[in-house]
Amino acid sequence: MQPELPKPYFSKLMRAITEFNMITGGDKILIGLSGGKDSLFLLYAMAYLKEKLHNKFSLYALNIDPMFSENFSVEKMENYCQSLDVPFKSQTVDIKGAIEAQDGKTPCFTCSYFRRGAINRIAKEMGCNKIAYAHHNDDAVETFFMNLIYSGQLGTFSPVTYLSRMDLTVIRPLVYFREYEIEESVKIHNFSPIKNPCPFDGNTKRQRAKELIANLSEEIKDFYPHLASAMRKSAINELWDKEKTKAEMKETYFKYISGKY
Repeated sequence: MQPELPKPYFSKLMRAITEFNMITGGDKILIGLSGGKDSLFLLYAMAYLKEKLHNKFSLYALNIDPMFSENFSVEKMENYCQSLDVPFKSQTVDIKGAIEAQDGKTPCFTCSYFRRGAINRIAKEMGCNKIAYAHHNDDAVETFFMNLIYSGQLGTFSPVTYLSRMDLTVIRPLVYFREYEIEESVKIHNFSPIKNPCPFDGNTKRQRAKELIANLSEEIKDFYPHLASAMRKSAINELWDKEKTKAEMKETYFKYISGKY
């Protein structure tokens, strides 16, 4: 299959690739392919980009079977990868068992930890130097919002992250795509997403954050774009200084009461 990408989609893809310098000549990029709408579109878009840039980089796809379902099939994904001329590999990881044995960790944290650990390991075994994930703009904004309301911190994931311990670089080429655009992309690549087998799907903190953003966006016209703008370092205006330690506070306190301040 010869992939085609509408100009608005190609422009958003190239904006991310160019702004964050995601791809260089000779890269071997492993795509994390779950079979959901996001990773399917990423696979299709990167296959198109590979043709457009005249094979400047190599592509591979990896699916992690978390063992949530006994009849989970990768056949459709494998066939689709073959149609795009992208080598496909599947690996079973007992994430279900890890979640059941978890000790105080949330299911999402445990799943992400073991899934990414497996992807990193397999990427190295395959000789890949980069891993591509299908996180989009809504994911970034939701992560930013979650960090604020659940941990009191300002932060989200970076479009490009270097993993020094593994000597791997994670790239996220879809960071300028809104989720609704990816939902509509099914009309472009003609592959129906595979239902998420996760038993916690739709019942997570992320889902709650997504709903809060949607509700507040109805009341505040620019709520979403303002959150997206706030993710930039240039958006920081005036914030309080870092909280002092008890030792620093004690030192300052004694200066005050001794008259030496």
